[in-house]
Amino acid sequence: MDFFSELLGFEEQAIMRLRALYRQFGYTQYKMSRFEEYGLYAENKAFLASGDIVTFTGASGKLMALRPDVTLSIVKNSKDGDGLKKLYYNENVYRSDGYEFKEQMQSGLECIGELDVYSMGEVLMLARRSLESLAGRSCLDVSHMGYIGGLFKDVDLTPEQRVELLKRVSEKNVHELRSLSAGYGLSGEFCDMIVAIAKIYGPFGEVISELRQMSLNEEMGAALRELEDVYVVLRELGAEQGVNLDFSIVNDLSYYSGIIFQGFIDGVPFKVLSGGRYDKLLRKFGKRSGAIGFAVYLDLLERLSPPHNMMEADAMLLYGSGTGHEELARAVGALVADGKSVRVGRDIPEDIRYDRLIEM
Repeated sequence: MDFFSELLGFEEQAIMRLRALYRQFGYTQYKMSRFEEYGLYAENKAFLASGDIVTFTGASGKLMALRPDVTLSIVKNSKDGDGLKKLYYNENVYRSDGYEFKEQMQSGLECIGELDVYSMGEVLMLARRSLESLAGRSCLDVSHMGYIGGLFKDVDLTPEQRVELLKRVSEKNVHELRSLSAGYGLSGEFCDMIVAIAKIYGPFGEVISELRQMSLNEEMGAALRELEDVYVVLRELGAEQGVNLDFSIVNDLSYYSGIIFQGFIDGVPFKVLSGGRYDKLLRKFGKRSGAIGFAVYLDLLERLSPPHNMMEADAMLLYGSGTGHEELARAVGALVADGKSVRVGRDIPEDIRYDRLIEM
C-alpha cells in the first residue's frame, strides 16, 4: 500500500482497503447499471435516504432514473433458493442534499438468503472493521427494530402517529415525546418507557441488562436475545470494542425487521455508515429470503483527507517559445528514463510542488 498511497487519493485508498476486507470474508463484487426504471424507486421512496430522484425518458420511452440506491437493485435481481449471496459494491449514487443533486460514492455489502446468527454477526464485524480501516477512533451504534416494534405492539396508534413518535425517538427529543404521547392518549407508563428507550446509550455489556429489565413482551425479549447472540459472534471475531447500544436509532418499520446500526468516526460530524436487516423489503418483492447489509458514505471522507504534502513532480520543466519540441521531448524522456516524474509547462502553476526546477 505504500507504493499505491503515493498515487491514489484518500478516497481511492479507502475503497481498496474496504474491497480487500470484504473479499477476505468471501464477498464478491456486484456491478450494476447506472440507470433503472423509475418505478423501482418510486414504489420504495420510504426506503431511500432521499426521496428526490433524477429522472429522464429512455430511448424506449420508459421513464428512467439515475440510481439513488444500490440495495434496491440488488434485491430486485436476487432469487430465492439461490444460496447465501454475499455481495459487495463500489458504486456512485445520485442524491439530493436538500439543495441540489450530487454524485456520491458508496462502498458496501449485502448478505441475502438464509441468515443465521453468525452471518448477522459477520456483517456487523465487517461494519466495525470498515470503520477502523477509515479512522483511528470510531464506534458502531446498534439497535433492534424488533424491540421497538414490541413496544408498539399493543398500543393503539395510526401509522402516521407511530412515524411521529419514532422521529422524536431518533432525535432524543424527550419534551416532544411526552407531549405527543399525551396528545395521542397514551399511558404514563408507555410515555416513561419510550423516553427511557430514547435516552439509553452505552457499551453493549453495560446497557443490555437495563434493556432486559424494561422488556414487556416476547417480541422485545426475542430482540434482546438475538442482540446478545450476535454480540457473542462479534466478541469471538475480535470486533466487540467500540460497539454501543443506542435505541434512538430507528428506521421505517415497514422495511426493517431486526438489527439496525450506524457508524461514526472522529473528524466527521455525521454517520459515515448505515445498515440493518431489511427482510420486509424483500417481502415487498415477493421474496422469502432474509437480508442484511450496510453502506459506507465515502464522499464524507473528504473531511478526513490529509493535506496533500507530497511532491506532485520530481521536476518542473519550464520552457519558452524558443525551445525546440525535439529538444524538449529529449529532456523529458531522459528524466522519465531516470525514474523521475516531470511536469512540463510554459509557466509554473500555483499549486504545483516539485523538487527541481529545470528551465529551457
